[in-house]
Amino acid sequence: MEAFSGSRGPSVGTKVAIYPQCPLPERIRGLREHTDAGGIILLLQDDQVPGLEFFKDGKWVKIPPSKNNRLFVNTGDQVEILTNGTYKSALHRVLAMKDGNRLSIATFYNPAGDAIISPAPKLLLPSHYCFRDYLNLYTKTKFGDKDLRFQSLKNMVNGHPSILTGEN
Repeated sequence: MEAFSGSRGPSVGTKVAIYPQCPLPERIRGLREHTDAGGIILLLQDDQVPGLEFFKDGKWVKIPPSKNNRLFVNTGDQVEILTNGTYKSALHRVLAMKDGNRLSIATFYNPAGDAIISPAPKLLLPSHYCFRDYLNLYTKTKFGDKDLRFQSLKNMVNGHPSILTGEN
């Protein structure tokens, strides 16, 4: 991924973590809630002991153990920035468990330290447009989904047919 390159190319690192069995898991957290700072994360998690949770729709969702060596793919903060929020970095945590030790092997694909990160230009709202054109679109879509309205604005400015109005 060119956006991650910098002068030396992107970095790849692996973290192996063992979360020990805990007799009182309600008193301690394995790893508190956070998003990952980097780019793309490939996670091979324990196939027997749960503990990973993601925050979705206002609640914590338990991720079951990974049977059959399935990889879990997560996006970090830099992917959210590069995609201008299209892909979100996921808030997640690891709970301590009394069921046994939990193994986690994560591989991080991150930007080089000197990589310049910015949203991809095609994913930005247009840097300029005529307010009258926006008002025309707004009056047709006022009570609709704002994200679709903004996508239509991008399409209009970039010379593509609008997904809402059908105009060229």
